[in-house]
Amino acid sequence: MTSDKLREAVRAQPFRPFRVHLGGGRALDVTHPDFMMISPSGRTAAVSERNDEFEIIDVLMVPSIEFCNGRTGRRRRAA
Repeated sequence: MTSDKLREAVRAQPFRPFRVHLGGGRALDVTHPDFMMISPSGRTAAVSERNDEFEIIDVLMVPSIEFCNGRTGRRRRAA
């Protein structure tokens, strides 16, 4: 995954919630554009969670993201 692809997902108009897949089967949901910040270099990103905690991730270690598909709740994977 590139930081440009993540930036596109965060800046999309209208915004569509998405899930960031990490190694080991973990995933983080980004339900609002304010819940993700990508560093200026694009190497790291911070994802805020609902409990006011956040996780710093290495963007190069993100294999894919999935977008919510609207009404069905199904997701579409983006590499």
